[in-house]
Amino acid sequence: MSAPNKSYDPVEVEALKPEEIERMRDEALAAFAAAGDLDALAHAKTAHTGGTSPLALANREIGALPPQAKAAAGKLVGQARGAVSKALAARQAELEAERDARVLVEEAVDVTLPYDRVPAGARHPLTTLMERVSDVFVSMGYEIAEGPEVEAEWFNFDALNFVPDHPARQMQDTFFVRGTTPEGTATEGDESGVVLRTHTSPVQARTLIDREPPVYVVCPGRVYRTDELDATHTPVFHQIELLAVDEGLTMADLKGTLDHMVQALFGSDMKTRLRPNFFPFTEPSAEMDMLCYVCRGESVGNPDRPCRTCGSEGWIELGGCGMVNPKVLVACGVDPEKYSGFAFGFGIERMLMFRHNVEDMRDMVEGDVRFTRPFGMEI
Repeated sequence: MSAPNKSYDPVEVEALKPEEIERMRDEALAAFAAAGDLDALAHAKTAHTGGTSPLALANREIGALPPQAKAAAGKLVGQARGAVSKALAARQAELEAERDARVLVEEAVDVTLPYDRVPAGARHPLTTLMERVSDVFVSMGYEIAEGPEVEAEWFNFDALNFVPDHPARQMQDTFFVRGTTPEGTATEGDESGVVLRTHTSPVQARTLIDREPPVYVVCPGRVYRTDELDATHTPVFHQIELLAVDEGLTMADLKGTLDHMVQALFGSDMKTRLRPNFFPFTEPSAEMDMLCYVCRGESVGNPDRPCRTCGSEGWIELGGCGMVNPKVLVACGVDPEKYSGFAFGFGIERMLMFRHNVEDMRDMVEGDVRFTRPFGMEI
């Protein structure tokens, strides 16, 4: 760029000739009109309005003109650049409107389509039922107690009055966890002293050791036994047990608690009965049956109305119960002369089969959403 020169004639500057400025303007307008989308318009904008565009370079030449020639040249270039900016803004607005209209068509959402085309999730019914049963006892003043699933053999058996040669302690019923000796060698499974708990009763023993009576707890959780997976058995299942230890508790308190539970879960007209049985950790012990929730006992002796649920017996076995064995109280540091207690436990899978006519226990563990979805998202 040359210095100011009073004798410099703008007509002799090629870039500032009127016809040349008009050509630059017309080329810019044509480029904007030819841009088919916003990306092409952005390239045209850089080429015709950027710092190295023809009109920008021509504008720089004005500084080298004599004072008397700058005004006319500046007006000429300014008008051209103004026309270019106006055309650019108009074309950009036009292309943006076309884009918005196209997006409305291409990305339109049909609000009349069904809203539930994506299936809703569902909580597993075992979880829902276990929480519902727990809520029944919590409403009665019980607390939820939990414990480890990998348990010491003492808590799982010895503290609960299982003698050393009890069949349940053998490998065919219990998963023993393999351990190591101080020398680092592996032990046999049944020598490790650690098992996968076979019931949730160890939680009761831990609670009695940790707390001073009175104790009212309910213990839900997962348990393990060496059963084959079939329609009525699974090696991993769920139990829920309750324990009450206080002064003056009797079998009548146990019976009333069980009656309230089945009435809360199955209806106010439900009844229970107790049949004598034997369990190492309770004495006396009983099996608890509840009135068949389908036939309400009306199928008994009535061939015209058979009941598949109870086999027309009128009663359904639910679980074991009884008064806590004094030996268990002594093992857990509770004075059996002062305190007594009762306990009850049953399988959640079994109750789910009763309540919802589930015929195959494998459906509960295979993870098929077609099984869980009908139960919904109850909380």
